[in-house]
Amino acid sequence: MTDFLVKRLIPDYRNTEDPTVRMRYGMLSGIVGIICNLILFISKLSVGMLINSISVMADGFNNLSDGASSLIGFIGMKMAGKPADENHPFGHGRIEYISAFVVAFLVIEVGFSLLKSSVGKIFHPEELNFNYVSVLILFMSIGIKLWMGLFNKKLGNRIHSSVMLATSADSMGDVAATAATLLSILVFRFAGKNIDGIVGLAVSAVVMIAGVNIAKDTLKPLIGAPIDPKLYEEINNFVKSFDGIVGTHDLIIHNYGPSRSMASIHAEVPSDVDIRKSHEIIDLIEREAFQRFQMSLVIHMDPIETKNQQLLYYKEMLKDVLMEVDSRLVFHDLRMTEGSQQMNLIFDLVIPRDYQHSQYDLVKAQIAKEIQKRDSKCCCVITMENSYCAEH
Repeated sequence: MTDFLVKRLIPDYRNTEDPTVRMRYGMLSGIVGIICNLILFISKLSVGMLINSISVMADGFNNLSDGASSLIGFIGMKMAGKPADENHPFGHGRIEYISAFVVAFLVIEVGFSLLKSSVGKIFHPEELNFNYVSVLILFMSIGIKLWMGLFNKKLGNRIHSSVMLATSADSMGDVAATAATLLSILVFRFAGKNIDGIVGLAVSAVVMIAGVNIAKDTLKPLIGAPIDPKLYEEINNFVKSFDGIVGTHDLIIHNYGPSRSMASIHAEVPSDVDIRKSHEIIDLIEREAFQRFQMSLVIHMDPIETKNQQLLYYKEMLKDVLMEVDSRLVFHDLRMTEGSQQMNLIFDLVIPRDYQHSQYDLVKAQIAKEIQKRDSKCCCVITMENSYCAEH
């Protein structure tokens, strides 16, 4: 069914890197969500009023909030697809995150309202009226929500949309909530116990947790999420694959919405090569990076010594020292300045994020001590920094 809708309603559906195609995926998800949730809301509200069940009506209003969420997502995706303009040179892609954040607050608010209603039902329970139609409606709801969860998960994976994946998780939460509501009705029918208020309380908790999770997922790219390790490795390997590039470091990616990113990286080039030739290679990499990643990549060129045997000796020495101190430590931009009394080894050291600031000086001192054991003339000048890549 998912593939049928995609093929029929999204032209050029395979080109998921195209912002227009991506927007159409989002609009399809929004329209399907609005239609399905409105059907569920009307069905559950009618059944809930018929059998006097707060948990069924609560589940129905949860579907209404999901429908509103789909509408906001639909509008957000439409606005996020607008091209860059004079006032927004990086495009409007982050509107998708903002709309998802608004949705999260709506979901939390609905959950809180359901919480208050359920608490009232616990202290002042009302008689339930069992009806087989209500059972059929709830079974239908579970089936529809399960399909919606799988539908949004498939679309989200296809276009790498955290918003759709969050919507999928929300739908799966609804499946659990509706199953709990169905349980309360069946318990009343066959055991004669009214657990409607308690189940309504559980439903409200599921709704609020889903809202909090959506908020967390959408806040990450807005605040600034670390780079996915797989993408980090892919871009580094891509740049290093070109002749004339010795190494890379300091990759940073700035996210301006899904499929809208800019990046910068330092590329090491041999210092004895004509700068014009190296610059030509850098220009080529930037052009091909845009074609491959749909990303503007700005490359800073770092000339390094590749034939200085003394520097190469110190480089290997430093590698051995770092393996002894902490195998996670990485260095770059190693250079040396030789004086009459000492040799200064100057380099940048990339440290894990779990290091406390109080450890910085201790690590520097330990490295300097181990280096001096091997060569008493060496003095280390170390600049500490963190990687922008998410740690495994």
